[in-house]
Amino acid sequence: ADVSVQRNDAVPHRTRKRDRYRLQLKPHNPDHKIPGIKDLVYLEPSPGFCEKNSRLDIIGTHGRTCNDASMGVDGCDLLCCGRGFKSETMFVVERCN
Repeated sequence: ADVSVQRNDAVPHRTRKRDRYRLQLKPHNPDHKIPGIKDLVYLEPSPGFCEKNSRLDIIGTHGRTCNDASMGVDGCDLLCCGRGFKSETMFVVERCN
């Protein structure tokens, strides 16, 4: 009796077991969602960019010009790191042709 055995038939089917000791990440802020499998997670805090740090070559944000109308990285709320800021209104007169 000739019995042909295919490679996949000879190996018992294995199901992937869940690793019950897998690291469970929890957000520091409970209002944030738990990170997913494709989320980038930082294990150490980033250095502060608001204050000058010569060792890390960070110039800080003191004295920088910000855009009060912007919600982006050039906006005053983010760039001034919550310290508050002084507004200055400038009128520029240009010659019209």
